[in-house]
Amino acid sequence: MSNLFPSLSSLGGAFPAPSTGFVPCFNVAGVLDDAKDKAKSLETHAKDNLAGAKGALKSEAEVLRTKANAASPSKPGIELYSPKYYGACVLGGILACGITHALVTPLDLVKCRRQVDKNLYAGNMDGWRRIYGAGGLKGLYTGVGPTLLGYSIQGACKYGFYELFKKKYSDLAGPVNAVKYKDAIYLAGSASAEFIADAAFVPFEAVKVRMQVTMPSYASGTTAAFAKFTSTDGAAGLYKSLPSLWSRQIPYTMMKFWSFEATVSKIYTSLGKPKESYNKLQQLGVSFLGGYIAGIFCAVVSHPADTMVSKLNASAKEGAAKPTVGSIYKEIGFGGLWAGLGTRVVMIGTLTALQWLIYDTLKVSFGLPSTGGAVEQKK
Repeated sequence: MSNLFPSLSSLGGAFPAPSTGFVPCFNVAGVLDDAKDKAKSLETHAKDNLAGAKGALKSEAEVLRTKANAASPSKPGIELYSPKYYGACVLGGILACGITHALVTPLDLVKCRRQVDKNLYAGNMDGWRRIYGAGGLKGLYTGVGPTLLGYSIQGACKYGFYELFKKKYSDLAGPVNAVKYKDAIYLAGSASAEFIADAAFVPFEAVKVRMQVTMPSYASGTTAAFAKFTSTDGAAGLYKSLPSLWSRQIPYTMMKFWSFEATVSKIYTSLGKPKESYNKLQQLGVSFLGGYIAGIFCAVVSHPADTMVSKLNASAKEGAAKPTVGSIYKEIGFGGLWAGLGTRVVMIGTLTALQWLIYDTLKVSFGLPSTGGAVEQKK
């Protein structure tokens, strides 16, 4: 058996021991070193390529961003509840109330005259036809000067102070109660705003009504009408209808803002999706619809006091005592307080819808959210 497997010593001649100058044909350590060097070289090359790619992408992105900004420059945002925010609300109120009331002066003219004398015209169309026949288009816009000025001032105070008081009352209530009692906050905020707005507005309302219900023409223009009014009634006469105006306008405005906010919220609820899921044009459509519905409620709530304001500011018959709330009610009774309601529903519904549309359009144009439909985040 030992002969079959030779010993290692017997094989020594076949495989001589390596001399000093011998180079092996397979060196493991050298192969590993070469692999490491190549791996480092590939890693460095890959990092260089990645850095170059990132730089190219960044440069391209900057170029695209620059082009986009040049094509559509971004508007500076307005922070909610900042002075600029309230300034935008004041401007929106001026445009919303001043423009709309001036446009519907013919409606207001017939309404006021029918409130003073319900037998004067057979209806709105009869009134406009007869007024136009006597004085043309200018006749239909009798009182437009104090209307534009007065309602612009009133709108500035109404909308500006409403936003301010709504925020202040919400902060006083705290985050939880501000949501729980949001209806009360809407009512309190709008009542506070209108109290201030009416004090600024009442002189213009007094002169407007005097110009509209006096026939033939009371004065040639707004300035002349103010001068004539104060010469006969005194400066205090400009404010004699303020209590009646408060009794008309405060319930009107409370209903206007509360019912608008509630109606818009109901509309979005019925649509089944949150307000933010609709585009700005769709949201403005909701503002218009909500405004018209709110306007109908406003007209009914405030009409008796509106009739009283018209009666108080009408010219008294020569030699007759100046009318008071008591004497007017005794003369016309409860039913007389509702004269001209149909005309006022059309007028106030249209007015309120247009006012909210104009107001929210301005807010949206400044990058602000439209009114209602969601609880605004408090700072």
